[in-house]
Amino acid sequence: MFYFRNNKTLLGGAFTTAELVFHAVVRNIRSQHSNAVVAIVRSIVQVLALVVVFYLIMSFMGARVAKVRGDLVLYLLSGVFLFLVHIKSVKQVAGVSAGNNPMMLHSPMNMMVMIMASAFGILYTMLVTLFIILFLYHVAITPLVIEEPGAAFAMVLLSWFTGCAVGLVFMALTPWFPTTAAILTTVYRRLNMVFSGKMFLANALGGYTLMLFAWNPLFHLIDQCRGYVFRNYYPRNTSWEYAVWVGVALLMIGLLGVFFTKKHVSQSWSARR
Repeated sequence: MFYFRNNKTLLGGAFTTAELVFHAVVRNIRSQHSNAVVAIVRSIVQVLALVVVFYLIMSFMGARVAKVRGDLVLYLLSGVFLFLVHIKSVKQVAGVSAGNNPMMLHSPMNMMVMIMASAFGILYTMLVTLFIILFLYHVAITPLVIEEPGAAFAMVLLSWFTGCAVGLVFMALTPWFPTTAAILTTVYRRLNMVFSGKMFLANALGGYTLMLFAWNPLFHLIDQCRGYVFRNYYPRNTSWEYAVWVGVALLMIGLLGVFFTKKHVSQSWSARR
């Protein structure tokens, strides 16, 4: 009979949890495709496809929508990549089964390991995608100049964090309202196609129009990221602190919902899906 040895020290428990998360992340990435390299290539193709589509749209419109001097491709990447990181994190975390996942039958596994594996799995895939695209563009096409790369990278991490927080709320709702939670997840992701601000700058919006977008933390992060990427753009209508506080609030709500659901979980819930 197999058994799991409990750790007697806090440090030992931390190493055991880190090992579990690592193996769960590997399993999560390989579940997307049997070959991890192919999974990353698919992610690269998806990012490039969106960039090409938006580049053609802005070219056909004649006048440039982006009122900022700089590399247009870098402008599009700063919006498209944060958008994809956010919505993929929402989808990945929301898709974690909160109650009767077969992996939970194994002794070392717990719900937090599953959540962290989904979150870090999508972060790893998207970061590798970002570095490969930027490296190839810098070497093969034109040198890239990012004004504050550290701060811009922090906006990428915040878009991932807020996406995980939103996904956690949907994950907590799924066992109780599976159909409604799936619809809400899809609606939220579709709304971000418009209200994320990928195609325009917050400084170019009027007061009433800005109110339609200001609720979205991703809108704030994309605009702030462009402020760190380009030297001659200063975002005065958005704030990354707003996205942080929204993410923290949703994270707390999602964790409360997940732990409450765990106390009332039933194997028969799978019959309702």
